[in-house]
Amino acid sequence: MRKFSIKQLFFLFTALAVIQACAPAEKVTTKVATTSLRAPAYPLVTIDPYTSAWSETDQLFDGPVRHWTGKTHSLIGAIRVDGQVYRFLGKEDLPLKTLLPMASEEAWEGKFVTNVPAKNWEQPDFSDAKWQSGKAAFGTPGMSAIGTEWKTKEIWVRREFKAPEITSGNLYLIYSHDDDFELYLNGKEIVNTGRSARNNVFLKIDPALLNKEGMNILAAHCLDRGGLAYVDFGLYTDSEQKEIFAQTAVQNSVSLSATQTHYNFTCGPVDLNVQFVSPLLPNDLNLLSRPVSYINYQVASNDGAKHDVQVYFETTPQWAVNELSQEVQVSKGGFGNISFLKAGTTEQPILQKKGDNLRIDWGYVYLAARKSENNVVAMGNYADTKAAFANSGSIDLGPDELTTRLNQAMPAMACVENLGKVSSKKVGSYVMIAYDDIESIQYFGTNLKAWWTNGGTVTIGDALQTAVAEYDSIMERCARFDNQLWNETLAAGGKNYADLCVLAFRQSIAAHKLVKDPEGNILFLSKENFSNGSIGTVDVTYPSAPLFLKYNPDLLKGMLNPIFYFSESGKWTKPFAAHDVGTYPLANGQTYGGDMPVEECGNMIILTAAIAQMEGNADYAAKHWDVLTIWANYLLENGLDPENQLCTDDFAGHFAHNTNLSVKAIMGIASYGKLASMLGKNNIAVEYTGKAKEMAAKWVEMANDGDHYRLTFDQAGTWSQKYNLVWDKLLGFNIFPKQVAETELAYYLTKQNKYGLPLDNRRTYTKADWIVWTATLAGDQETFRKLIDPLHLFVTETPDRVPMSDWYETPDAKQVGFQARSVVGGYFIKLLDKQQ
Repeated sequence: MRKFSIKQLFFLFTALAVIQACAPAEKVTTKVATTSLRAPAYPLVTIDPYTSAWSETDQLFDGPVRHWTGKTHSLIGAIRVDGQVYRFLGKEDLPLKTLLPMASEEAWEGKFVTNVPAKNWEQPDFSDAKWQSGKAAFGTPGMSAIGTEWKTKEIWVRREFKAPEITSGNLYLIYSHDDDFELYLNGKEIVNTGRSARNNVFLKIDPALLNKEGMNILAAHCLDRGGLAYVDFGLYTDSEQKEIFAQTAVQNSVSLSATQTHYNFTCGPVDLNVQFVSPLLPNDLNLLSRPVSYINYQVASNDGAKHDVQVYFETTPQWAVNELSQEVQVSKGGFGNISFLKAGTTEQPILQKKGDNLRIDWGYVYLAARKSENNVVAMGNYADTKAAFANSGSIDLGPDELTTRLNQAMPAMACVENLGKVSSKKVGSYVMIAYDDIESIQYFGTNLKAWWTNGGTVTIGDALQTAVAEYDSIMERCARFDNQLWNETLAAGGKNYADLCVLAFRQSIAAHKLVKDPEGNILFLSKENFSNGSIGTVDVTYPSAPLFLKYNPDLLKGMLNPIFYFSESGKWTKPFAAHDVGTYPLANGQTYGGDMPVEECGNMIILTAAIAQMEGNADYAAKHWDVLTIWANYLLENGLDPENQLCTDDFAGHFAHNTNLSVKAIMGIASYGKLASMLGKNNIAVEYTGKAKEMAAKWVEMANDGDHYRLTFDQAGTWSQKYNLVWDKLLGFNIFPKQVAETELAYYLTKQNKYGLPLDNRRTYTKADWIVWTATLAGDQETFRKLIDPLHLFVTETPDRVPMSDWYETPDAKQVGFQARSVVGGYFIKLLDKQQ
């Protein structure tokens, strides 16, 4: 079955197009079923990896709206009732005063070594005279603000400085690291992350640690576990500016559906409902790709009296820069009956940057409103614009154009709607945020525009006007889709399972970009968010696939097509599938440092078979039969007992004789046999299916460890999640004895921690997506829920307020790494189980 798309209805900071239509408060006839849970972060605007805005606080007004990398993508909402202003959305992100800049602001110089230094290297009196000098940041080329290339396993960095003047009394450390990081201030350890990678971590520290008379030392050590490497840190203090929208509304509730996030507030004598809608409906690719999100709102008196009401929405050019030091231009214009503000960098370095911890700095974010005597759309001074609204309920028209650097002067881009006298009858409207990225992806040397542009014939003005014209039908379609998804997931696995799927839906889809290749074929390219920034990674496609298999297999084809093309074009010549096709947004060939031969061959063949099963034919496989054959033969020769190599859980390192990887190889061979049968290639089908059965029988004997099966064939007393075994059930192979899954599940239940089942016996961390796959092996709801409930507990109790992580510690729910990744689409795998 296929469904709709989420991108338009989710309106807030993704594209600066706030279109206000003073329409009836509620035209949607279908009531949306929502669920209440404390999410790690709440999706607000989810369009693609670059236009992605989240609330990381329980109350919508308790913190700034942020991009998934942690950078502020400012979005502020306030309502003025009888002259009293209540802030309900976001928070004024008053800039901290810089004491010691991070490299993103200014390249600072430090001393460093990459070999183990002498004892007491972190102490102030240590002599670093023989250390090298280098400019920050230290890390992998292509990452943000790299001043010194770091390619070794470890690095030690010392930064000397004089004690700065701190007038506010508060001292803050901000640091970014990849991976394990420890930092000392004058010899005292103040950070020790353990195994993790984070960006822009904010830590309040004691000013008494500073030596006010002499020199001070910040000393850091970082260990790179593979992939990207990064070190940067700085010191800050509070801004001297004052918050203007200081009074907040009272938040009564927050709830979620697949395409929407709903909030309810009390603002003195009126009630306010707000919905963020991203219409990412999977079976409408034009709508899914359209870079427009909505913010709907409705206001009603709660005391029987009429009240004078104005509503204020504001964003800034932060949505269109990678760093605040970049020069931006903000301008005013119109599309038909729409007034808009747009912002973008003056440089416009289209597709000039690649990497993980990056924001888009080309194209334009839009804030727009339908022309009306009741609203004003204008730009102005960050503080003065808010002050004008607070004082009068309106804002000055401001200039038609301005140019600035955001670290020098932050402009406000604001829309005000005057609702007039509001009674107990709801009135409301909506705003839109949109982003025109001009060129989206570079694909083997060719720049590609987004799908929604239809090859450049549809403009952002067309898209915004269509978003307005189709508003009512889009809201209705989203409501129906959200209800269907809720009912399906609730029936499949219960409320906790349905909660997980609802939260995963927008996150997974918006971690992709939808384009067409030069021949018109669909490409749905993922970004490895907060991982290594790879584009089109096969072992990211694999775990995320169930969502797309369920709701539109064409999107999964768009994920596989780049890998097929890479091999079939002769650009990739190895006898196994590539790991990726580049680093986002440049898909010009694999950039990951190692191969995963068995992993990626298995993934590609299994997913091709899954598409065939969902569509009832193997036409897609037939187009790629030759390369599928090469990969299947590679698995026959190398899959049963894999050599020392990486698998999708590459953070765990290389290891040989991986039993779960062996299962994947066997599933890949069986999948090839299934495809051959569907294509009428009966002799091939019999041969490969028979080989898969022989290998499965050998696997059972080789992996047996009594009451469970091993992590590796050669190590007794070990265990691991055999999540790849789920395809034996879902694709109907049944080549492994049923007792294998039954034995494993019984054993897993003895190994669970409070927040879930560890990945294997080596560490206590886990992968959230694989837990759901493992749970789907269960033949009964009770066992399924015993495995799912701790995962749900992690999501609702983790202390790390970021878009849902899929890699965390099971004893304490702390994030190890990864966030905002598409792999949570794997939660939907239970919906593929016809035996449920």
